[in-house]
Amino acid sequence: MEAKASYTRDGTVDLQGRPVLASKTGKWKACAFLVGYEAFERMAFYGIASNLVNYLTTQLHEDTVSSVRNVNNWSGSVWMTPILGAYIADSYLGRFWTFTISSLIYVMGMMLLTMAVSLKSFKPSCSNGICNKASSSQIAFFYISLYIIAIGSGGTKPNISTFGADQFDDFDPQEKKLKASFFNWWMFSSFLGALVATLGLVYIQENLGWGLGYGIPTVGLILSLFIFYFGTPMYRHKVSNTKSPARDLFQIPIAAYKNRKAQLPSNPSELHEFEPQHYINSGKRQMYHTPIFRFLDKAAIKDGNNMDASLRPPCTVTQVEGTKLVIGMAMIWLVTLIPSTIWAQINTLFVKQGTTLDRSLGQQFHIPSASLGSFVTLSMLLSVPMYDRYFVPLVRARTKNPRGITLLQRLGIGFVVQVIAIAIAYAVEVRRMHVIRAHHLNGPKEIVPMSIFWLLPQYVLLGIADVFNAIGLLEFFYDQSPEDMQSLGTTFFTSGIGVGNFLNSFLVTVVDKITGRNGGKSWIGNNLNDCHLDYYYGFLLVISSINLGAFLWASCKYVYKRESVEAKEGCVDPVEGKAIATSPLGLQV
Repeated sequence: MEAKASYTRDGTVDLQGRPVLASKTGKWKACAFLVGYEAFERMAFYGIASNLVNYLTTQLHEDTVSSVRNVNNWSGSVWMTPILGAYIADSYLGRFWTFTISSLIYVMGMMLLTMAVSLKSFKPSCSNGICNKASSSQIAFFYISLYIIAIGSGGTKPNISTFGADQFDDFDPQEKKLKASFFNWWMFSSFLGALVATLGLVYIQENLGWGLGYGIPTVGLILSLFIFYFGTPMYRHKVSNTKSPARDLFQIPIAAYKNRKAQLPSNPSELHEFEPQHYINSGKRQMYHTPIFRFLDKAAIKDGNNMDASLRPPCTVTQVEGTKLVIGMAMIWLVTLIPSTIWAQINTLFVKQGTTLDRSLGQQFHIPSASLGSFVTLSMLLSVPMYDRYFVPLVRARTKNPRGITLLQRLGIGFVVQVIAIAIAYAVEVRRMHVIRAHHLNGPKEIVPMSIFWLLPQYVLLGIADVFNAIGLLEFFYDQSPEDMQSLGTTFFTSGIGVGNFLNSFLVTVVDKITGRNGGKSWIGNNLNDCHLDYYYGFLLVISSINLGAFLWASCKYVYKRESVEAKEGCVDPVEGKAIATSPLGLQV
């Protein structure tokens, strides 16, 4: 008979709903089956996204602005659909089954896309490297395939990472320590898949065929799913404690409005809250009162209007604090949109910019312009182990913070590096325009006598910035989400990238129309050798600098989640986190 203590303390179960043994499930031995899928899925996504702008312009004959807009719109959809997928997982199906159904949709989309670029009836006919204009039905089939992938991604993206984090028991100090490194190494596998895509798949697409370039990740994706399901007996599944966890987001403001004329008690302990034993018995976590968004506290007034016998009882402090967390995360989310817009340049304007430069490496080999994105991934792959193994322990010794620095400090460093990267991109583009004028180049096909490796610093810096930004944001939104909304919480991360792509699509379209009207020279024209892309990069630099100031303000206002960490066996840690203090950078500790 197994001792009770050998079961997980966080109430996780197996696929049949039975309690699971801590020694035989979860941790990295379970996550090993998940990271393979993440690597292949990222390889598939970046295999499409990193070179899609070139496919649209060379194979489907779209102009520069239209191709950039269509890439951004598709990428935006890929990152926005997780909102629906996370809601379904948190409210109805759970992470495992939502992922299962969505992954099949994803694979179907990849198979259709491979057909769209392989079969003669689905792709434009070409002769001597020049393709005819695609028919309406061919364009429709191509884009339908792309957006089926976006739908499938909606259910896989928010759930696979949170499902991986669920494999670590927060009530076990040793497992909680392992979890601190989980997102770093999870993103490491993601970067590995992206590296294969930008180095290998992009070359295959341009030199051996688009069908083979899309077919390889499709096969890899199918293989990774088999590996994922092979690990099913080792997985832990969190039990949802409420059927509609997002309901409080609407209920709390309504209750607070009904009590708007009531007086808040001077002592927060007088607000309505269950006894600690209730949370211990239910397996949920109690959240403690924080002094922000005080108007929402009126939803938990014991003697307010909602104490009428015919109405619902007052909301609890824990419910109110969950809503406060979401509002606070929304503040941080807003200041991540501009950085996501900068990131969108990697797969759009940076790629088109690279096509105008000297891409030769030796006498015979020419570097695909989209392959320069591999340096983003390489800098990430090198930076993640250095960050996790050297930077964090070094800083942890001084700050006593298990993460070394706080989540918002991590984001702030990333945003600063990103501003430096776009400043360098602006300077390089100014240099490119100077070379164009010096050599009297005007034609769209003329190659600027300037090595493509001039673009390398901006790619590398954006990769380093993403080690702080992407991983930091994913961990921040997972860590700070209310307990029952962690899948939905991580969609703050994905939707921020999605809105950033839509925002870039909007900016490119508006800037092109405004600067190109009345016969003027557009900043972003079809002929990048005769436009003002440097002005556009300068514009991005200005709004990025302003956004950095907005982030510093928002981070100073943010208050981290404070909750109990108690299990039925007894108290493991009475309060997760420390009292909020201010760091030297002005960010919350």
